[in-house]
Amino acid sequence: MSILPIYKKVAIFSKNSKDAKEFSKDLNLWFKSKGLESEVIEDVKDLEKESIKNLDILFVVGGDGTLLIASRRVSKYGIPLVGINLGRLGFLTEVAKEDAFRQVEELLSKPLCVSKRMMLRATLKRDGKEILTADVLNDVIVNKAIIARIVDVAVYVGDRYITTYNGDGVIVSTPTGSTGYALSAGGPIVYPSLDVFVLVPICSHTLTARPMILPTYEPITIKMVSENKDAWLTLDGQEGTQLFYGDEIIVKQSPYYAYIVRTPNKSYFDILREKMNWR
Repeated sequence: MSILPIYKKVAIFSKNSKDAKEFSKDLNLWFKSKGLESEVIEDVKDLEKESIKNLDILFVVGGDGTLLIASRRVSKYGIPLVGINLGRLGFLTEVAKEDAFRQVEELLSKPLCVSKRMMLRATLKRDGKEILTADVLNDVIVNKAIIARIVDVAVYVGDRYITTYNGDGVIVSTPTGSTGYALSAGGPIVYPSLDVFVLVPICSHTLTARPMILPTYEPITIKMVSENKDAWLTLDGQEGTQLFYGDEIIVKQSPYYAYIVRTPNKSYFDILREKMNWR
């Protein structure tokens, strides 16, 4: 096999671990031996540099969490992401470390098989002012602080009130994120190429509260209605911001997509069987 000439410039974003750094160094040398322009990126801030948009492919060495970090920063450039799994589960990073060089060479010997994944845009408003806005691939989570017994969140679709969840919080997930925290909270598995919201209450004190699949043409608004109680907004399980009474979190479909490179000989259902131990 030979690497197609359409791929000229690649980069490797490495998890901050000794194993990942050593593997990334070897992969970088291998790319250069194949005639590709390649570099290893270890500082996440370097993913936000203007030069990143010129990449043909970004290889992510680590686990799904490392790929989520990369996707939030490079999705606006439409750069395909190849995940090489050094983590545990690896729904997104499906290339195994043990067979990575062979699989990567096979991937680059033909046009890429890319899965287009919707992302969320979350905006936090406090006293009418925007505190933050961020795009995420997996989920937007509102859950109670450690000292809070429960948290009350009122949820709206568009300007229509749905209900107030009393419990540990609520998750708004993408189909990609449906196999993450949302699944642990009782949510459904949603095929990842769909464009829908997955709304999942966390440990609701109302037994009739159930997950919902919602269209993306109207935003979901989560309002903090607990007096004297606080909670946290967590983005992709990695970036947290404390919430207070009266805060509003507006979740829309992001204008950006994540482009995840798939191994052509493995379907999404193959991955589910492997990761979920289905037979």
